[in-house]
Amino acid sequence: MAVTDLNPRVLYDSHMHTTLCKHAKGEPEDYAAKAYERGLGGIIFTCHNPEPFGTADNVRMSVDQLDEYVELVYRARDAWADKLDVRLGLESDYMPGFETWLEELHQKADFEYILGSVHISYPRYKQAYHQGSPRDYQLLYFDHLAQAAETGLFDCLAHPDLIKQVFPAKWNPGKLIDDILPALDRIAATGIAMEVNTSGLIKAGREIHPNIEILSATNEREIPLVLGSDAHKPERVAADFEQALDLIEQAGYQQISLFGKRERTDFPLAAARRSLFTMV
Repeated sequence: MAVTDLNPRVLYDSHMHTTLCKHAKGEPEDYAAKAYERGLGGIIFTCHNPEPFGTADNVRMSVDQLDEYVELVYRARDAWADKLDVRLGLESDYMPGFETWLEELHQKADFEYILGSVHISYPRYKQAYHQGSPRDYQLLYFDHLAQAAETGLFDCLAHPDLIKQVFPAKWNPGKLIDDILPALDRIAATGIAMEVNTSGLIKAGREIHPNIEILSATNEREIPLVLGSDAHKPERVAADFEQALDLIEQAGYQQISLFGKRERTDFPLAAARRSLFTMV
């Protein structure tokens, strides 16, 4: 296997997990092997953040496992150093009131990428905020996405229409888009990126996050995009990336972004496509 000068590996999968989240499988080295097989230039592990008071330790690493997480990722980084770039990131849940906790957490390791999430299906979040109609909950979700962006704590917003997995029969983006646009305006004003996440294709609705209506609106607002699979097992690394790149192009984008050392780099979609076919 070799990488040609004409087709360098530039595309990364910027969202994947480890077994420390208690609902993923495989060793980090297995994820790296799949990424190399797919022609990627690198991967970023973004396992779920610890939460205060151990409130989600059944689906998260605990605070005392954070060092173990860093060691797992660095072990894969060292093992693949001459073939693939492996970076340390974190997927951090946002809820109003968690800002101080997250600010301190993000300083506990040399994270290269912080992915902000609003996980609206978790019982703790639903108990606090789902007190109206499904439509009210959907719009509150986008308000909280905008609040997350405005904190400045995150580099990118994960699976930014995840709300469609809750009450999917009530999800109608064509009718909601006018009410979503003000949240997108607020997000755009912060300069944060948004994620195109292919895991939606294996969930209810079988649709990439976010859908074309939202992607077209983010393009109009010049919100950068980062690509991730949300892989919880090695075979999902870079899954459906060709379809995602088609959707991104359909929305009007000509480039995609990547984070390293909390700084954004942009590169053309054409280079991203070639990266999936660089192995000769």
